[in-house]
Parts: sequence; C-alpha cells; structure tokens
Amino acid sequence: MKQKNMLTWAISAIVYLGLVIGGYTIYASLDSNNDHTGTHASKTNGNEENEVNNEQAHNVGHTSQKSNGMDSGQPKSEVVTNVKYEEGLISIDLKDKDQNSPELEISHEKVMHLIIVSADLEDYYHLHPEEKGNGVYTLKFDLPENSYKAFLDIKPKNLAYQVSPIDLLVGKGHGEHEENSLKVDKNLTKTINEKTVELTTTELGINKDVTLSFDTKGITPEPYLGALGHVVILDEKGEKFVHVHPASEEKTVFKTSFDKPGIYKVWGEFKSDGKVNIYPFVIEVK
Repeated sequence: MKQKNMLTWAISAIVYLGLVIGGYTIYASLDSNNDHTGTHASKTNGNEENEVNNEQAHNVGHTSQKSNGMDSGQPKSEVVTNVKYEEGLISIDLKDKDQNSPELEISHEKVMHLIIVSADLEDYYHLHPEEKGNGVYTLKFDLPENSYKAFLDIKPKNLAYQVSPIDLLVGKGHGEHEENSLKVDKNLTKTINEKTVELTTTELGINKDVTLSFDTKGITPEPYLGALGHVVILDEKGEKFVHVHPASEEKTVFKTSFDKPGIYKVWGEFKSDGKVNIYPFVIEVK
C-alpha cells in the first residue's frame, strides 16, 4: 500500500513538475515575442521620426535660404555682377561663387537686358550687350557724363539671382542725388515721335494686383523683343526694379504689384515705324 501511495505521489509530482515547466516555457516564449515586437515597433517609429525630422530640417533650411534674400521670399543672389564704362565701351563681368561664368537663358530674344538710368531717373537706356566669353559681355555705347544706376536683367541657369542697382559713374558725374525731384504726373498722356500713348491704371495700392493699361490710340505696336511692349518700374530711390511684360499677346496691358507706398517712375516701351519709343510716367502708390 505504501509503495502504491509513493508511486502515485511520484507520478503526481512528475506531472505537476511537467505542467509547471511547460507553463513557464510557454510564458517565456510569449514574453520573448512581445519583447521582439516592441523593439521592432520602436525602430519603425524611430525611422518615421527621423524621416519627419529630416523633412523638417530640409524645410527649415529652404526657408532659411529664402529669408536671406534681398526681398522677402526671394533667394539670395548667387551671381556676382560687375559693370564698367570706359571710352564708350560698356563691360560686364558675371561670375558665380566659384568664379565660373554662369550660363544665361534667353529671355525675350536676348540673354541680357541692361537697363541704365541716370541717378535722377531722367535718362533711360535699354541695351543688350553681347557675350565675349568667360562671363564677359560688352557693348559700344556713348553715355553722357553723369551718375547712373545699372540693372542687369538676366536668368542664370540653375542659379538664384536678384536684380539690384549697380552704381556707374561716367566722367566726373554729378554725385548722388540725396533728394529725388520726381513729381507725380497729373496728365498720363505722352506723345513721342508723333505717337501718343495714354496710361490708365486700376487703384494704386500696396500688396494688391495692379493693372497698367497703355492706350496706343488705335495704333498696334510692332513686335518688340517678342512682345507688344515692355514696362520697367523703379521706385523714387532707384532701388526697387521691376520689369513687366504684357499680360496678353494682343493688348498692351501689364499686371504688377507694389509692396510699399511711394512715388514710382514707369517707362513704357513700344515700337512703331521701326523705332522704339519710350514713354515715361510718374505715379504714386498710396
């Protein structure tokens, strides 16, 4: 009887021990799976977080680059410009940050539009220097003795660029004009070489679309540099440069905007009888 009881006890103990070991093995296995799943989820979240952080870093860098521009929202210019005038020859040198000559895209039939105005914004010239190689552009042109501001309107390939005024002194010049004597035109009708143009505008306010309409009095301008006309606008200090092209291929209508109030000078260029006439207007943006 005692042997039978001992045998029964032994078998029960073995069965119990087997159950304990089996249960612990199953528990350990489940816990191991949980640990592995948790680690994998953590790595996935880490990768996603890194991707988000990388994207945020890219956006911040892009925004930072834009904030360094001359104007809000514009990238910093990556082209160094130099303009000289000697004995009837205008010379322009363009270089990127590595001192290489940037390649320019054609814009309205030309790779370069050089706008030169006298410091008092009275004299105006729209010129097109020709490439001579190694980033050098030249043009023979007689400029009267005066102080000027030059504006290079170009489109370098794969490089950021902002048009900014370049001081140009011809002869002794007349020094800087501390106070501009621009007066707002009361009459926005001008006649040049017997061709009359009248300017009308929508309300001249800041940070809004403004339409400049030039009535050529029934005469359709001849195509000029791939358009019916061109308009250049400068603020009274000669610092803010805007070059506008027609909003339509059939009408001499131009659209622009102003970010600051003040007095602006507008030059409208229209070609008739094979000659380009330049019409100056002075307007005020309130």
